[in-house]
Amino acid sequence: MTAPDTVRALAHPATAEIRLEGVLHALSDPVRLSIVRALAASDAELSCSHFTLPVTKSTTTHHFRVLRESGVVRQTYRGTAKLNGLRREDLAALFPGLLDSVLTAATAEETRLRPPGNAQGVS
Repeated sequence: MTAPDTVRALAHPATAEIRLEGVLHALSDPVRLSIVRALAASDAELSCSHFTLPVTKSTTTHHFRVLRESGVVRQTYRGTAKLNGLRREDLAALFPGLLDSVLTAATAEETRLRPPGNAQGVS
């Protein structure tokens, strides 16, 4: 008798299945964009619990699912934690410069919209 498979796998689109409109939709939401910005600023995969988001837990789950199903992030289970990493290489191969352009534009917008005298922000 073999041991039961204890690995929980999540469905991700293959690189060839990732579509521009899905990626743009995923990045168009401010909460999802903040997740992507945090992942881009980190050298490591981040657990879902790492993020403090202004939404409920179920809405947070929805945002991560949209990012995963659009091909923006890859999620893997490590024990009970669900880790998230950007699919930079896949996105760069399909849409050269898109992710970096969106991240640069988001930083510029944050700077532009920041109240005078407030030097804090997410990079």
